[in-house]
Amino acid sequence: MAISRRSIFALTAGSIAAPRLATAQGANVLRFIPQIDLAFLDPHFTTAYVTRGHGHMVFDTLYGCDASFRPSPQMVSGHTVENDGKLWNLTLRPGLLWHDGERVTARDCVASIRRWAKRDALGGALIEATDELSAPDDRTIRFRLKRPFPLLPDALGKVTSPMPAMMPERLANTDPFTQITEMVGSGPFRFVANERIAGSRNVYAKFDRYVPREDGPTEWNAGPKRVNFERVVWTTIPDAATKVAALQQGEQDWWENPTHDLLPLLRRNRQIKIEVNNPTGAVDMMRPNHLQPPFNNPAIRRAMLHAFSQTDFMQAIVGADPAMYHVPHGVFCPNTPMASEAGLEPLVGTRNLDRVKEMLKQAGYANEKVAILVATDYAQFKAIGEVMADVMGRIGMNVDYVATDWGTMLSRRNNRGPVEQGGWSCFNTGWEGVDHMDPSNHYAIRGNGDQPSGWPGWCVSPRLEELRNQWFEAPNLAAQQEACRLMQIQCMQDVPSIPLGQYVQPTAYRNNVTGIQKGFPTFWNIRKT
Repeated sequence: MAISRRSIFALTAGSIAAPRLATAQGANVLRFIPQIDLAFLDPHFTTAYVTRGHGHMVFDTLYGCDASFRPSPQMVSGHTVENDGKLWNLTLRPGLLWHDGERVTARDCVASIRRWAKRDALGGALIEATDELSAPDDRTIRFRLKRPFPLLPDALGKVTSPMPAMMPERLANTDPFTQITEMVGSGPFRFVANERIAGSRNVYAKFDRYVPREDGPTEWNAGPKRVNFERVVWTTIPDAATKVAALQQGEQDWWENPTHDLLPLLRRNRQIKIEVNNPTGAVDMMRPNHLQPPFNNPAIRRAMLHAFSQTDFMQAIVGADPAMYHVPHGVFCPNTPMASEAGLEPLVGTRNLDRVKEMLKQAGYANEKVAILVATDYAQFKAIGEVMADVMGRIGMNVDYVATDWGTMLSRRNNRGPVEQGGWSCFNTGWEGVDHMDPSNHYAIRGNGDQPSGWPGWCVSPRLEELRNQWFEAPNLAAQQEACRLMQIQCMQDVPSIPLGQYVQPTAYRNNVTGIQKGFPTFWNIRKT
């Protein structure tokens, strides 16, 4: 008789037998279980959060972001603004070094900004508003703007992906659509490349010549970054039971994103703390492929809005406790200034699948194969992928459930071809709510899919791009909110993505670890006793 994982946990109550993990010992080593394997090292190359976390260890940014989402100087000592907001001079702090011992110069930073901006939505908007980006001397970065761009420090210090990492000019001159694998940054940790085991382990060593800021809030990626560990070891562990055992037995110190079904078990262990460090939560979505059948048909995309129950998706991840999730969820992070319920009627109310079948028939669905990419090594994506496949099957779609790992999914989703040539129909993914607080960095509602920088799914919507530009040019909060309200209504017509809900994601760590900050996982200002 098969025994469920949940039953095993109920019987053992914390004494799970699991393979012991080979880990470094001692208070000078922090052992961390990341949410997923670090498939890509280049922080400009991908939106994957695991790469963002890695990026902030190895690389630094010109600005940081505090808990109120305000920019704070980081690599720069400050800036001046002249000519009615159209001339910015940013001054680098003295003494900044790359990990290879070379000085950080403004030329390096200019090249880095240019590379990052070709992959980043907000960075692209900054460059579009820029007449000239230059380095008049080794410590000055100069922006001559076509028009004022008050979000310049926000862009260069953003916590969302891809991160605006500064790197040496020789690396930053690499084509942004080609991944960099040589990791030379100026951040608080060095990447120990010869100890990397792909799919299993990544190691970081303290950069002894890193000079932290002397002041500023120690929140998110802002303020002084003081390193108290000689090494940080990331261990990728696919199995949740092994993660639990490793954390309980003290073989690992910190598990980034414990699955919700295991939280009661972890809470019973007095040696483990569970906290919610990111107040914006996690938001999930389905991303249809606008280039290939069947979702190149907007009527079929709109039918899916009526098929999916956000509550079912959220409960598949967190269980039945309504305090752990928020629905209805639109295209902006709930309970933030740009969020509203405008246009969300297709997503609320009782689901009538017979009606959806008729909508598909009227739209001309011709039994095309629907290849759903599901990263099964990501517990929450596996859960919502199974719900998605079930619903699509029940409304008569020809479902091909493509179970894959996260790294393979990230690669395959770049294929613009038909399913028969290795393409895809849809995938599900998630973001931190902070990524979706406004349109500036919101990939999932862009309408620029006909451009090289278009996000996989390749939605083309001139109206969404027009409204995004209106948001940037809005004179006040009310005007920004109106642009976002209209964007959400337009999203229910164009369906660039389908929001599936917002949920709370705790983190878990042993109680001898102190100083873990709010926001995404960072590894400075932490101690272990």
